[in-house]
Amino acid sequence: MTLPLNPAMAATDPPPVPEARRWLEGVTFPPGRPLINVSQAAPVDPPPEALRQAIAEASLNDPTAHLYGPVLGMPELREQIAREWTEAYGGRIAAAEVAITQGCNQAFCATMATIAGPGDEVILPTPWYFNHKMWLDMQGIKTVPLASGAGLIPDPEAAMPLINARTKAIVLVTPNNPGGVEYPAEVVQAFFDLAIQRGIALIVDETYRDFDGRSEAPHDLFADPDWRGTLIHLYSFSKAYRLTGHRVGAMIADRARLAEVEKFQDTVAICPSQLGQHAALWGMRNLGEWLKGEREEILRRRAAIEAGLKKLEGWRLLGCGAYFAYVEHPFDMPSDQLARRLVAEAGVLMLPGTMFNPPDDPAGGRELRIAFANIGVEEIGTLMDRLRAVRF
Repeated sequence: MTLPLNPAMAATDPPPVPEARRWLEGVTFPPGRPLINVSQAAPVDPPPEALRQAIAEASLNDPTAHLYGPVLGMPELREQIAREWTEAYGGRIAAAEVAITQGCNQAFCATMATIAGPGDEVILPTPWYFNHKMWLDMQGIKTVPLASGAGLIPDPEAAMPLINARTKAIVLVTPNNPGGVEYPAEVVQAFFDLAIQRGIALIVDETYRDFDGRSEAPHDLFADPDWRGTLIHLYSFSKAYRLTGHRVGAMIADRARLAEVEKFQDTVAICPSQLGQHAALWGMRNLGEWLKGEREEILRRRAAIEAGLKKLEGWRLLGCGAYFAYVEHPFDMPSDQLARRLVAEAGVLMLPGTMFNPPDDPAGGRELRIAFANIGVEEIGTLMDRLRAVRF
């Protein structure tokens, strides 16, 4: 007997990272030539020892850390985010306009649950973050692709004709996943103005904001008193403090939106991880200098990737920043086939552009994403040597 499946779920593509991991099955890597895994954008090292100690102390000494907490998160963490984001972006953000979620992916899902339903439309610039597309597919929401222009920067004017009565939101990810590019403040502002004009939401996912190469604020949308009702900001603590397994994300939105988010949260997770929230709060209060060092190291790796790719004949760097380089390859085969062959023939695991683009977009077959955050400068040099030696 075969039980029925939700048609929308069944039609959704499988998650790319687990799929790519399956390409490693049956492949052996000699000790002198270990796998270089640049497939996933997540820290592989544990949090710094002081933060792990803080988590242990909360676990041992705070009985409430093991109980249900407030559905929208710890008040102290929401207040800390409100203060720091107000200082960073300008304007005034209240703690009641902050919600804590089980990671940034859940923040996106919760947001979408309040905005759109089956038959509605959401605009995603391409190449897109595949988990965003997967969630929309599973909910029966139509994804409308917005092809990025030069430098992988989406054009607000190109988005205008894509908006109709069913359009509910535009989603921006900056610094971008998978493209790595940092959207200029004026581009983000233009999308915000467009969203207000057309009465739709602008969702800005800033998961990688801590590794932005710019010294100034990436935008000043929160300084606009009209941000409420239009702007929804998403964030993750996974990258900043290496808390991937603790699942702590955040969103900033107007209070009416968060009242709806609370319904989603209560039925899906009850509350965010208590220990994860303790860790995020301790990190915000104590790891500022450490995080600056993490950012500087990522920027060094970014520079090494940019320099190395310039020396690879036939390869073209399309975008680079935060954790990612997005490249065009020189081979006469689609990127999904190429990515599989690179595992066995070069000892490299990366994701093909077909995972970040619509199936009818030929660009995906020419592109690859390199998640370089987990490999040091020396290993980046080894990666470039292996790619240089590839002959198909």
